[in-house]
Amino acid sequence: MGGNGANQVNADATAELYPTERLARVQEATARAGLGAVMLTPGPDLRYVTGYDAIQLERLTCLVVPAADAPFLVVPRLELPAAQASPAGALDIEWVAWHETDDPLPLVAGRLPRGVARVGVADRMWAVMALRLRDAMPGAEQVPAGRVLRELRMRKSAAEVDALREAGGAIDRVHQIVPKLLRPGRTEREVAKDIAEAIMAEGHSTVDFVIVGSGPNGASPHHEVSDRVIESGDPVVVDIGGAMPSGYCSDETRTYVVGRPPADFLAYYEVLHEAQLAACEAVRPGVTPEAVDAAARDIIAAAGYGEFFVHRTGHGIGLETHEEPYIVAGNTEPLEAGMAFSIEPGIYPGAHGARIEDIVVCTEAGHERMNLVDRGLVVIDH
Repeated sequence: MGGNGANQVNADATAELYPTERLARVQEATARAGLGAVMLTPGPDLRYVTGYDAIQLERLTCLVVPAADAPFLVVPRLELPAAQASPAGALDIEWVAWHETDDPLPLVAGRLPRGVARVGVADRMWAVMALRLRDAMPGAEQVPAGRVLRELRMRKSAAEVDALREAGGAIDRVHQIVPKLLRPGRTEREVAKDIAEAIMAEGHSTVDFVIVGSGPNGASPHHEVSDRVIESGDPVVVDIGGAMPSGYCSDETRTYVVGRPPADFLAYYEVLHEAQLAACEAVRPGVTPEAVDAAARDIIAAAGYGEFFVHRTGHGIGLETHEEPYIVAGNTEPLEAGMAFSIEPGIYPGAHGARIEDIVVCTEAGHERMNLVDRGLVVIDH
């Protein structure tokens, strides 16, 4: 009884996260975009529309959503059971299974209305697939399908926000144990291995990245790890994330100091802390992403550290760690409730660096943080 109840809860949650009516919304968006169809191969777009986390193979799997006709999923025969067991099995689509000796591209082209002039192909479609598709449909212009899906994926549903909240709580729990892992004499790689194990233990299905940047390595925003030995007095930037079984991602950065902090580091960390809080507080419907970026950047620049803030303030997050909207100068598309993104200003002078990152969701009233671990500097004195 207990097991069946748990399975029903999981099934209900999956149905809310990947609703069957999403396919109709994609079809409507395809027509509005003036496309004859969109074609989605394995990747985040296909999962978003169907719930099917298909394996990326040399064998073609492709969901075709025509603007006017019935959608269909072309899938290798050996992958058919897995595809139908996924949430895609609940969709009202035609299943087109192909065998090892078949050429699947004519199966795609032959089911589309004659004279289709433009089609959208998945942004993550392998080039070899896109080129073969072009050969099979020489009269059809190919454009990125992301143009169609961005409006849908950028605005998270309540179920998607719940999934991001779950991911945020899981990565929070990992950061809570990081101080126990950082101590002089350990290498970045040793610490990263322990963090990766903790990410999985806290409910993630994959570890997407582990950045442990100690001392001067903290001044390289995407340093990841090395065999550098952590020394007393080192600031350490820890940026970690992964994907949950739901498919939705976590991403959180905190900066630690092992032992007594350098005085110059303390000075700019206070500025960074103020900037990150200000950017979070700037988030509300109608505000532009570039205004949120400026809320952090102006504080950092006014304190004399502007040249050391070398990246945008944030990126969208969902089924991908980096997706729209991007929180950067030049992005003037107003924020709306349901948009989810990071707020992660950083200062990287060279001898060390610091970054503070939270995932936030724009709400009707302002914003909600998905990460609740304290943003103040953690000084570790073992």
